[in-house]
Amino acid sequence: MAAKIRKVNYVYIKAPNRAGHATRVLTALRDAKVNLLAFSGFPERRGTAQIDLVTDDLSGLKGVARREGWKLSSTRRAFLVQGTDEVGAALAALAKVAAKKINVIAADAVSAGMGRFGMIFWVSPRHYARAAKALGAR
Repeated sequence: MAAKIRKVNYVYIKAPNRAGHATRVLTALRDAKVNLLAFSGFPERRGTAQIDLVTDDLSGLKGVARREGWKLSSTRRAFLVQGTDEVGAALAALAKVAAKKINVIAADAVSAGMGRFGMIFWVSPRHYARAAKALGAR
């Protein structure tokens, strides 16, 4: 079965790189019933971390951010891939953008169990439309 590739929007917050901070962010979103399609967090420098929040409900997320006092980035774009977990599952999507000489800035992929996998990946904003066309992403 071919993987489903879709265009997604996300925002990020800069947060203290301390135990429990991501838990507070995720709890606030859960309590507000904001469903995340993907979540990624990683350390930066000087004790800060970046938390990427991918959702179809950006307005709901922005409401939580106002209430919690989070400073959100501008809206950014990425690609979300969902499909059958098999050897080389992530390869097809990445090969399509590579064939167009588009660099993938970052990617995260996981086996989701029950024969499924998911991946999120980012390309430069200036190459986003061309990548979307190459991928057939909606």
